[in-house]
Amino acid sequence: METARTVISRRDPARVMRLSRLGSLHQCRLSFMRQLTCRMAREGWSFSRPVFDIDSKGVGHAVYTAHGPERAYSLVAFAHDLPPEKRSDRVIAEAWDATFALFDGIPDPDDIKRLSQNVPLQEAGRVSENELSLSRANRSVRLWAHVVDRLAAGLQPDLEQIYKVGYLMRTTAVYGSGKFGAADREKIADRDEVSAPFQAEMLSVYLTRVFVRDLVQHMARAKGGDQTAELDPEIARWLGIGNSTGLGMAPFIINHPVLFNNWIMVREEAIARVRSLKAATQTETSHFRQIFERSKLSISWWRSDHPIQVRKLGQLRADLKAISDHLTGDSLNYDYPWDRLVTWSETALSEEGQELLASLILEPYGDLVDGLVDCMADSNAGAFIIDGAMPICDVKQMIKGTFGWALDLDWSATENCARAWYVSEEKLEPRLGERFEEPIADYEQPLAPGRDAAAAYDALRGWDDEQPIAEFLLRHPEHRHTVRRLQMGRAAPYGEVHDNTISATVAPIDMLRAKLSFFGATHFDPRSDRWVRICMYAGAPYPDELTVENADFWVYPQVTA
Repeated sequence: METARTVISRRDPARVMRLSRLGSLHQCRLSFMRQLTCRMAREGWSFSRPVFDIDSKGVGHAVYTAHGPERAYSLVAFAHDLPPEKRSDRVIAEAWDATFALFDGIPDPDDIKRLSQNVPLQEAGRVSENELSLSRANRSVRLWAHVVDRLAAGLQPDLEQIYKVGYLMRTTAVYGSGKFGAADREKIADRDEVSAPFQAEMLSVYLTRVFVRDLVQHMARAKGGDQTAELDPEIARWLGIGNSTGLGMAPFIINHPVLFNNWIMVREEAIARVRSLKAATQTETSHFRQIFERSKLSISWWRSDHPIQVRKLGQLRADLKAISDHLTGDSLNYDYPWDRLVTWSETALSEEGQELLASLILEPYGDLVDGLVDCMADSNAGAFIIDGAMPICDVKQMIKGTFGWALDLDWSATENCARAWYVSEEKLEPRLGERFEEPIADYEQPLAPGRDAAAAYDALRGWDDEQPIAEFLLRHPEHRHTVRRLQMGRAAPYGEVHDNTISATVAPIDMLRAKLSFFGATHFDPRSDRWVRICMYAGAPYPDELTVENADFWVYPQVTA
């Protein structure tokens, strides 16, 4: 008689959705960058550079077009001669080394002229529904100068400097989804190639990386003439695109509970599927061990000066040693090896190490988990409709189930409501201020779901449990957003952060990292508790190198003898 198969459940949202754990997530095979490179290789996309009109000072424009099976998308790039004193990663900057728009199709000369008058202005300009994203980037000044000088002298750049920095330019924003006149998400949501989250933005960054490689080679040739060396493709491959991300992105995971739930739930489902495997083949365990060794090399390049990340990196390196020691035995030969490994990690490793391991066990199992990426977009428009007939007792029960932790906090204590989220009038960007030191309370945004759920629970005291929630909301419309979120939670159990987002100790970088890990970012380098630098596409094949064989595992550097 065949024994029943053990099915491991997804991890409890109360465990997964703590900020410290979300701030320890790593990229995995479900990440958006890897989804894109795999799709482009699988579908045989082609690429062209119809325009590269850049002068010897590095000023001009270029066009890079990606040709998919049904449609083409073009990055229109503008290069500028930026004085050093104007170079800034802050959102208030008004000039950049390069500016970009992702055009829906192939631009004609009139499109280029229109974009040339607007894209370099960024927020001060306007783009149209023909543009899918708007972005800008600044040089990493020292590495840029080093690469230009070395190539101009007929030499290759120093690899150690490449590994230390990881990018020649870093973006300070990649705007999409209707911002500044760009196309709304709805325009492209039903296109297969960009229906998954942030695929247009990831394509923009992928093509930006090609432009940056070409531009640095062009500038080297302008300086060195005939003696200029061609950048070694092996070195170029480890030049990614940097990114500086601040508070503007932090509220995203609070403002999009269904979408963020889908990302987390897909990852958790993938982990649960792998943990539920009764046995691993020799090929699968060999693949896992190889990827683990390659990840160790990547982590050895990870640098940060911020105390929070320095501590976490110390823990992670100790975790790598513990994992290596654990894998020297025959632990992967027992029944349910991946479940045993994850269970072991929960007491043996830090959250950094636990989440790294949870990502790595997915790598041998593309056939089992990759189909889940089709569930990562948010197409559940009905989730925003409040069910007014729901009995009050059900609402109260949902508050206790999702926000029980918030009911235990004293919300009158200063340390529990020390911060307030608001929107900057100058830049229309989210900001986090000190509630009791700045006059910002009147402008607070609803980005404290825990506090608001506790307030709704208090307001429900004395109401008949069997009354419909609509009766309560007629008297207390200020709690509509809380009831809506609670009802969304029926389909989105991973949609809520189980932590206080306005406490005196909240670290927005945890929210930033949670989102950026799903992009596929690596080498998180916090510059404060409110902004972080990352690297994107380091190790990825360029368009002329992209094949089915190298489209997936490029994020893990090859271990060389």
